[in-house]
Amino acid sequence: MGCVPFGFVKALLRPSAPVSDHRPIERIAADLRRVRRARARFGPGASAAKKIGARQAYDALLAQACSALEVEHRLDALGEGVDREVERFRVEERLRSLGLSL
Repeated sequence: MGCVPFGFVKALLRPSAPVSDHRPIERIAADLRRVRRARARFGPGASAAKKIGARQAYDALLAQACSALEVEHRLDALGEGVDREVERFRVEERLRSLGLSL
């Protein structure tokens, strides 16, 4: 068996760079803006399924942004209704205050 160069062994033993568990915040923000625009375009004749799906997608993206920026939220804990709308507004304002463009 041949010798393995020391540099190769050293490279194998070097700790790898940390990998983020989150998508890039720029991508999350772009998706938030896209879904927000789509929600705003729904007319009175749009199906309830489309409206609910878009709202759920938007909330999931807000939760991703909160996770990436370490912002606490209760979107997952609240059912549909006024309390969730208020929490959505609070989260949007907090993310904006951190510089995220929604």
